[in-house]
Amino acid sequence: MKIGRSSIMISFVAQFAVLMATVPLEHVRAGSEKIRQAAVAGAFYPADPKALSEMINEMLAQATPATIDGPILAAVAPHAGYPYSGPVAAYTFAALKGHKYSRVVVIAPSHYEAFDFTSVYDGDAYTTPLGTIQVDREFAHKLSKMNSTIRLSEMGHTPTSAGGEHAIEVELPWLQTVLGNFELVPIVMGNQSYEDSRALGVALAKLIQADNKDGETLVLASSDLSHYHAYDVAETIDHKTLNALKSWDYFSMSRNFQERIWEACGGAPIVAAMIAAERMGANHAMVLKYANSGDTSGDRSRVVGYSADLFVKSPEASAHQNHFSLSDDDKKELLDLARKSVEFAVQKQEAYHPAPITSENLNQERGAFVTITKGGELRGCIGYTSAIKPLYMTVRDTATLAALRDPRFSPVSVSELPQLSYEISVLSPLRHVTDVDQIKIGEHGLLMKNGSHEGLLLPQVPVEQHWDRQKFLEETCAKAGMRHDCWKEGNTDIFMFTAVVFSDHKH
Repeated sequence: MKIGRSSIMISFVAQFAVLMATVPLEHVRAGSEKIRQAAVAGAFYPADPKALSEMINEMLAQATPATIDGPILAAVAPHAGYPYSGPVAAYTFAALKGHKYSRVVVIAPSHYEAFDFTSVYDGDAYTTPLGTIQVDREFAHKLSKMNSTIRLSEMGHTPTSAGGEHAIEVELPWLQTVLGNFELVPIVMGNQSYEDSRALGVALAKLIQADNKDGETLVLASSDLSHYHAYDVAETIDHKTLNALKSWDYFSMSRNFQERIWEACGGAPIVAAMIAAERMGANHAMVLKYANSGDTSGDRSRVVGYSADLFVKSPEASAHQNHFSLSDDDKKELLDLARKSVEFAVQKQEAYHPAPITSENLNQERGAFVTITKGGELRGCIGYTSAIKPLYMTVRDTATLAALRDPRFSPVSVSELPQLSYEISVLSPLRHVTDVDQIKIGEHGLLMKNGSHEGLLLPQVPVEQHWDRQKFLEETCAKAGMRHDCWKEGNTDIFMFTAVVFSDHKH
């Protein structure tokens, strides 16, 4: 899509200069109201209302309509300058066109101010060149009382001489265009932790379901994806994020964002939006469009990734895990790799470096566990719960760790190597359990998390131990270092997964 970037950017510079000279960059009081003024009009998007509307409508017209089979409860849109991210953002907002929402909750990251809480705007309105949007102050006040990590504040919302936070503001002209009148709940997250995302997502779901006045509420996460990589590298990183999003594995997403393995400046807002949507009944994630700044600017040396995503309550979506399979050749290669990795590490005290592996399945990021036995008795078992590395590298690492670093056992010795057998469990994406009746013995493994407590049991464990569902839940709590009934607590997250399990059956 060509929008005439050069003329637009020249116009932006001129308009921005006028804006800076005429509008004080602060919260303006109109009578008794506290109004957050547009801070990046003329820089990220046109300051002239007519030019802004024309640009938005042109991009909306070129966004291919999506087929959506249920209510849209939450969405993701990028927040860069319109010439760069606009053609992608248009897909999100084109999908929302014609829908009626009385309230929109926009969740954004803080790019400029540092604070360790979730900031719900304490003012009365936000403005853009297309008009003023009233804040739903009653909802905002109630939300701030839902959790100690959520506060009424102007942190993250205050314009500055450099322009100020843009991640909420750039979404608003789109929303004004496609939705018309609505009330706004502007939220900026200063902390990107899973715990803060969970607290916000849970609070939003409870409040929206209890306080849904005169129509529906939309939750919109404002986020770009990876930043400043070469074009091909950015695509690789971003599709890992989007694969997890489509699988609804927000736990792995959050963990990988925090570890900087994957990238999204608004990763925490995305996770919060997914948690809120899930608890309101959404069960289907859709990636409508992906591109990066190299597709619009032509410069592919240092790009920023963008995606348009929806979270839908679909009657057709399955609550089960995505199916994943491995060929016999894949399984044999992984078992050989596990054995060679252990033998090399034990004999030479260094990591094994396999030859390049061409199998597409083995190059996908997957969580996996390697279990080592000797004479039928456990000798070590360690795994990665999240998809942080290609599967073959995960197996290499976890096999080595199971042999040398399982704290329950002494390191494997050279004399033991011929006596060892290997079992590999390749994990599906993690899916939050909304009803424990979803858990099927022999099919699902469990991960239990509550704050810093976390424990996992593989699908084969309850079968081997002859446990029923309740016993499985209780033992997973115990594995996480919690009380046996922790699974009943509201602050405990239960995630389930399936696994492809195979072994060399040496003993």
